[in-house]
Amino acid sequence: MEYELSWLMVLLLVGTGIIAGFVNILAAGGSFLTIPTLMLFGIPADIANATNRVGVFLQAAEGIRGFRQRGMLEWHSFVAMMVPTLIGSLAGALLASYLDVAILEPVILTTLIAMAVLMVVKPSSFNPPQGSTPLSPWSSPSGFFGLLLSGIYGGFIQAGVGFVLIAALCGSLRYDLVRANALKMAATGVFTLVSLTVFILRGQILWIPGLLLALGSVVGAWLAVKFAVTVSQQVLRWFLLCVVVTVCITVWLQ
Repeated sequence: MEYELSWLMVLLLVGTGIIAGFVNILAAGGSFLTIPTLMLFGIPADIANATNRVGVFLQAAEGIRGFRQRGMLEWHSFVAMMVPTLIGSLAGALLASYLDVAILEPVILTTLIAMAVLMVVKPSSFNPPQGSTPLSPWSSPSGFFGLLLSGIYGGFIQAGVGFVLIAALCGSLRYDLVRANALKMAATGVFTLVSLTVFILRGQILWIPGLLLALGSVVGAWLAVKFAVTVSQQVLRWFLLCVVVTVCITVWLQ
């Protein structure tokens, strides 16, 4: 398809990518910025949804590298997560390739509002007591289902999937927010690779806008990892709550 590549487009995509990369590492919802930005330039919603995955994947790769370098990513935990997230992501990507992404908007809004309420009413769901022993998804049905749902949702539309992953990892599997964010990025990288492969095979990726977003997203991810490992769990929880509320308002206004 045709689109006009101007300096304004370059700056806007890279700048939006930086913000989205930072937000996605610490919370989620960056795709609520990047997908509309792509659509500003006349890119259809389904192509924007597909193109957005380029930045998400490279941002996840940078997040994985950063957290692993600081000893915050537990690979044995990640391996246990792979089955439900991979199955879900393949199903979600196939749905996204053929269906209109707009059908998920009511589900997105309902999910985000529910999580915002849960964070206020029961903050321990996103910040388990210190010293809690993390669970394997194979010993936690709610954790397994949460990861499966995260994969389906992430494969379909990506936007806001980090909130679902954090709820499963902190609430059901009892990880603290820093390690949950590390595992969230690892899981995001896996199911984004699956969905990206589907979109590439179907010719739905616009590479130049996607790589410009990716450039900004990698910078944002690098900054966010440095921030995440130096602040308290309480600061991260309040940041997460603020992002959830902001995203809820954004989706509602749309």
